[in-house]
Amino acid sequence: MIFKKFKYSILTLLAATVLMACNNDDMDMEQMAMATCSDGIMNGDEEGVDCGGSVCEPCADSTAPDFTGTFAQADHMGRPGINTTLSFDMDGMASVKDAHNVTIPSEMTANFQAGFQARLEQYHDVYANKLGLDPMDVNYENNILGLDAATLTTVLAADALDVAPDAPTTYFDPGTDADNDGNILVPDGDEVALTGRALQDDIIDVSLILFFGGMNGDRFSGQDVDNDGMADLPRLTSDGVGLTATINSEFPYLSAPE
Repeated sequence: MIFKKFKYSILTLLAATVLMACNNDDMDMEQMAMATCSDGIMNGDEEGVDCGGSVCEPCADSTAPDFTGTFAQADHMGRPGINTTLSFDMDGMASVKDAHNVTIPSEMTANFQAGFQARLEQYHDVYANKLGLDPMDVNYENNILGLDAATLTTVLAADALDVAPDAPTTYFDPGTDADNDGNILVPDGDEVALTGRALQDDIIDVSLILFFGGMNGDRFSGQDVDNDGMADLPRLTSDGVGLTATINSEFPYLSAPE
């Protein structure tokens, strides 16, 4: 009799255990199907542990840039190469190039225009000496836009692009040779200049032409003056490097680096 009671007790205990186990499984399944946002596991439509989906806070993007801390302006790139080409030594500035890069555009002209102009004129003196000429005879010549040295360096000292709402966006577009003079760079009424930058614009070449090209755009272009097969003038109007990227019509517009 005692044995039978013991047997029934064991069976009852096993049955209760099975029922409890089934009940716990059912509860676990329900919990797994619901986003809790707080239980340390990924439930329901959570996209991460306790984050994302339709209920929880968005998950942190581990690939997103970290903008915490203190940042400082390091460079301006509205007009590439201008600061590098025309920066000069100036009392009170350890590095004029670095100082220009951290100056706000509205203060650039007042702080740097005079020095930029002096450096531009100095380049012409250096080339005159290299050519065995009197530096007084080799000065900056008004460029294809009709800008003298003071006006050009005033425009370029402020490293910010101008925008023309009613004109094409371009650093320089010579248009066509409307007057049929054989020189497309010489202004003839349909050129557009300094209204921004297009991706295909050769900023460096245009800048060099404005610096050294003179009224026709080819003043120092490596000319062979005496026809001996050797260049008699320096080639200062081009860096000799053309566009290497493929321009696409959709963002980000440039192909992958080669």
